[in-house]
Amino acid sequence: MTELRVAPPSRRLIRFAVFLAAWGVAARPVSTTPAEAKDFDLQGFIDQSLQAGNKRVVVPPGRYRVTPRKAQHLVLRDLQDVQILADGVEMICTETTRALTIANCRRVTVRGLVIDYDPLPFTQGRIVGLFEDKKVHEIELFDGYPPAEQVRAFKYEIFRPDTRTLRCEDHYPQRVEVVDSKRIRVHCGGGSARDPEQVGDLVVIGSEYAPHGNAAHAVECSNSVDVRLENIDLYASNCFGFLEINCDGSIYQRCRIDRRPADRDLVKRADPRLRSLNADAYHSKHAVRGPSYIECVAKFMGDDCINICGDYHMVTECRGAELRVLAKHGMNIAAGDPVELFAYDGRRLPDAKAVRVEPDGRIRDAEREFVRKQRMDEGLRMRGCNEAFRVVLDRPVDLPMGSLVASARRMGNGFLVQGCDFGYNRSRGILIKASDGKVLNNKITESWMMAVLVSPEYWWLESGSSNNVEIRGNVITGCKGRPIYVHAQGGEGLITGKVAPAGAHNNITIAGNTMTDCPMPAIEVTSTEGLRIESNTVVSPRNARQQDGVVKTVSCGKVSQQNNVVK
Repeated sequence: MTELRVAPPSRRLIRFAVFLAAWGVAARPVSTTPAEAKDFDLQGFIDQSLQAGNKRVVVPPGRYRVTPRKAQHLVLRDLQDVQILADGVEMICTETTRALTIANCRRVTVRGLVIDYDPLPFTQGRIVGLFEDKKVHEIELFDGYPPAEQVRAFKYEIFRPDTRTLRCEDHYPQRVEVVDSKRIRVHCGGGSARDPEQVGDLVVIGSEYAPHGNAAHAVECSNSVDVRLENIDLYASNCFGFLEINCDGSIYQRCRIDRRPADRDLVKRADPRLRSLNADAYHSKHAVRGPSYIECVAKFMGDDCINICGDYHMVTECRGAELRVLAKHGMNIAAGDPVELFAYDGRRLPDAKAVRVEPDGRIRDAEREFVRKQRMDEGLRMRGCNEAFRVVLDRPVDLPMGSLVASARRMGNGFLVQGCDFGYNRSRGILIKASDGKVLNNKITESWMMAVLVSPEYWWLESGSSNNVEIRGNVITGCKGRPIYVHAQGGEGLITGKVAPAGAHNNITIAGNTMTDCPMPAIEVTSTEGLRIESNTVVSPRNARQQDGVVKTVSCGKVSQQNNVVK
């Protein structure tokens, strides 16, 4: 076949793109078919423009194949007051590693970029055989997807061929056996002959092609302030879609995550894509001012739509105001920070202030033995929490071993999730572990777990508890878990089943939401002091029993309920 060569964008075209961008007009892509994709040094183009003193960089429209450097396809670092305008630009990542890194930036905007991968970070096929106990699945891979040699035992999902939606809950493969380039056997750790998967079902599983190094996630923003990502379309990722760490006041507006339609795919495939991303869509960790997600889309990814959280660290000794603390990973409590105190039995103490934080050696044998007995993620139980610190508070407290502390300044307080369209994922829709925020007028469809969950998670050591959160005007359809669930449970409660007492959460409003074809009770709240639930509507509830009401509360105080109805 003769190679099609396309000339680089002309100067006239570039000037025209600059003109359109200057007037706020999104230039349409000059490339409309996969054959027109061409190699382009996107990093070099942007760097050259920045070095010339430009604060407004307009990338000429086109579909570009980009080669990564140091496991990243594009890096924006140490920039201030810069706009990268990429309307009509598609970046095809040629290895399954990071697409875009934004680090140590202030007031940087990226607009209009489309991101996809060739090869993809997952492959697809069909179940052609099942062992009797269904613990081994034989898969024939489809043409147009990565070969068996690139498959990894990561993010394995099974879909119905008629609806192309999830057939069943998670499967966690222990290993993948390569039979030949088009056939694999997936060995699952759990499962039984009663599981619903069947021969003919479609599957998707993670794959990897990163010969020059692998960095996780499609877009990572770290240690940055007032970053704005606007009109970014993302069709694939090896893990999360958009991850931010230690950021402040990020805005994500009209960013879209979805599986790419077959008629616009980069290559011809025997079967259209089942998945967008391998894991979470939007994930925020340790934000000072929480992120704003406005009119964003997240569908068909392999995990949560949104997770806004901080880190908990485990208390192993308490001597008045002095704590010995095992850091989850790195210690992110600093002197002067307000500190959330979450007792092992689920009690939330009044916040304190960190006066001093200093290293205190490594985890001791007795501490490791205690950690390994907790109901936590296996990686944290067995290998995490290694570094110890001495944290001195501004007052004495009473915290038993296994209690948690977190910086209340670094968990995403002040967040906003508004006007978004989420769903068709294996887990939660909107997961909130922060305060002083709003979840407004979103659409959440067919998430397999809770649509909106407000809860700290001892399992992941993800903080925190929530104060002053409003959940209003959301439309939730066909979710298999509680549509709205506000919950708290300490480490002891994960073992005994007891929820935290009132006061873990404070001042929660749930109003004007519509929930259709979801389980009852539609709203469940525990551990909250100051709760207002009003004017919520349930339509055609699923599996409703006579005793099920719209609302269930456990261990709550100062509760107001009115005008919550079933139709």
